[in-house]
Amino acid sequence: MRGISHKVRPAIFAAFISLLAACGGHGGSSSSGSSTATPAGGVQLQVVSFGDSLSDVGTYAPLASAVGGGRFTTNPGQVWAQDVAQYYGGTLSAAYTIDVGHELSPQGGFGYAEGGATVATPANQYDFLTDVIGNVEMPVNQQVSSYLSAHGSFNSGQLVLVWAGANDVLRAGALPAAAQTVQTAATTLAQIVGQIVQSGATHVVVVNLPNIGLSPTGLAASDGGATLSQLSQLFNNDLNSALQADGLQSKVIEVDSYTWLDQIIANFQANGFTVSNTGQACDPSKTPDDTSLLCSPATYVSANADQTYMFADDLHPTTHLHALFAQYVEQQIAASGLGH
Repeated sequence: MRGISHKVRPAIFAAFISLLAACGGHGGSSSSGSSTATPAGGVQLQVVSFGDSLSDVGTYAPLASAVGGGRFTTNPGQVWAQDVAQYYGGTLSAAYTIDVGHELSPQGGFGYAEGGATVATPANQYDFLTDVIGNVEMPVNQQVSSYLSAHGSFNSGQLVLVWAGANDVLRAGALPAAAQTVQTAATTLAQIVGQIVQSGATHVVVVNLPNIGLSPTGLAASDGGATLSQLSQLFNNDLNSALQADGLQSKVIEVDSYTWLDQIIANFQANGFTVSNTGQACDPSKTPDDTSLLCSPATYVSANADQTYMFADDLHPTTHLHALFAQYVEQQIAASGLGH
């Protein structure tokens, strides 16, 4: 899988050239010096991340930066995986990026998660933001294969983060037919986790799905999110059962984002939010394609919306919600006996 690249259709190229010309393209990357002291987490770990837009640290940043975007959150804020990496004394950059050349090309980072990715379904079967980025995202099984092709194995000095399945649920359709799609994705993800463990990883975090039915997308559905909630639960139950059946539960750190998000929403004001899951920080009338990937302070509904809203767009967390989730993950890792 090393060196894989995908071409994006010429129309996309033309659209972004126009966008760059209109907005004034600008590059932008954040970097920080390596930690010389003991990190806040109490142990130095290199973070490797696999998944979808919830963990994407900048796959599409070279394009999205033209309008101040770059990640699926309230830019320029970070996603949870970056916060966790910093907690353990490192940084997390994208393993692959797509630029104005419209090829997905390797960059050497360890953030393999890509917006739009499913567990194992080829990208070209879907139309995720094709008017912006095309069908280029790697599913998680390919992300892991790409890592192993480049690096051979995992090691005990790494913390491997795995969070996927949301796109499988969102694209599964209606019940009862959707059940098989979701169950297959969950059992496949467990198999991928097994591959990660068998390839030398000793610290693996597996995050289940949040209650997608409680996202603004879910609330806006004709059934108020009931189907998405049911499919989220089905995925989580099957993932848990598959991890258990495969003898992996004792070898991974499971993080329950479903229960966590429910509790945060129920107590949103106590957690520093003024708007819960009923609104979005990125103004749909100002944010291109109404996606947090292209959201910036210029498109916020208010100056501090990245801190006062829970959701950036209709699916993705704000900077504040990402930070809170990172803290929760760090607590679960510490409870497992690793660091503090």
